[in-house]
Amino acid sequence: MVNSIRVAFCLCLMICGTSTLAADILPVQDTTKSGSVAKVILFFGDSLTEGYGLDPAQAFPALIQEKINARGWSFRAINAGLSGETTAGGLRRIDWELQRPIDVLVLELGVNDGLRGLPVEGAKQNLQAIIDRTKDKYPWVKVVLVGMEVPPNLGPDYPSRFRTIFPELAAANGAVLIPFLLEGVGGVPALNLPDGIHPTPAGHKIVAENVWKVLEPVLRTMQ
Repeated sequence: MVNSIRVAFCLCLMICGTSTLAADILPVQDTTKSGSVAKVILFFGDSLTEGYGLDPAQAFPALIQEKINARGWSFRAINAGLSGETTAGGLRRIDWELQRPIDVLVLELGVNDGLRGLPVEGAKQNLQAIIDRTKDKYPWVKVVLVGMEVPPNLGPDYPSRFRTIFPELAAANGAVLIPFLLEGVGGVPALNLPDGIHPTPAGHKIVAENVWKVLEPVLRTMQ
């Protein structure tokens, strides 16, 4: 059941658009201090991944990198978040991001589809196509799927159907699932910017913990 805090958050969530691509392509081979080639984690998403309104160093992908560095692991986190992105937009953009080899895909898209009331099946098909393109190019890639939720004002069935696409896709693709990215953050005024929508630096720290609980065991198996 979607609680009132999540509903309040989702009802307020706006679709913020930009005219630029998320992140410049980094060198294909990024090395660690030890000289080894770092495995690449691609955080592919919308404004929540991008860290809308914040310095990129305060967004959760950068906080994940700090956790990785503290353990001395050989991974490089790439923030490919783009404000306003839908699953269709992500599908158009994924080939650009796949110019660099990647080892882990953290896929955070879909909430903007839901807030627009776009067809659930279309969003699911787009997410599947993003996963397929990534695996076709890099068969070894590990996929982490980020779950999101939408408010109940879209009808009696839409929110529940939307919520189920993430665990269904995770099961179908052997991916791991983050059930709800904004657990403990969505709808909490002190953890969001004045727009009431996007997490503050403190909010992103909680989001990073939500992600890390699922991502850390995946990275550990890749050591």
